Amino acid sequence: MNIKPIKTEDDYQMALKRLEVIFDAIVGTEESDEADILGLMIDEYEKKHYFVEAPDPIEAIKIRMEEMQLTQSDLVDAIGGKSRVSEVLGRKRKLTVEMIRKLTPKLNLSADLLIHDYQLTR
Repeated sequence: MNIKPIKTEDDYQMALKRLEVIFDAIVGTEESDEADILGLMIDEYEKKHYFVEAPDPIEAIKIRMEEMQLTQSDLVDAIGGKSRVSEVLGRKRKLTVEMIRKLTPKLNLSADLLIHDYQLTR
C-alpha cells in the first residue's frame, strides 16, 4: 500500500482512479484497507474543494417529494389543506414549527435543514 496525501487536483484524480480499481476489494485485505483510507482522504478533499451548499427548506422538500414520488396532496396531513401546501411550496407562507415537526419524519429530513430561513415571494 502506497498512500500519500491528496494535495492537488492531480492527486485527487489519481486517488479517484485508484479507488475505482480497488473499490470492490475483499474486506480484510490490504486493498480493502487502502480503499477505506482513500475514501476518507477523497471525502476530506471534496469537502474542502467542492463545497455544495445545502438547499433551502422548500427546495429540500421538493427534492424529497420527487425522490419519494409524492404529490402536494400527500403533504396535506403535515402542512394543512391543499391551499396551505400550495402556499408553502410556492413560498407565499413560511413553514411553522408544527409543520416542521410533522414533515421531519414523513420526509425523513433533518429538522435542522427545515428550520433555516428562506425568502418568501411576493
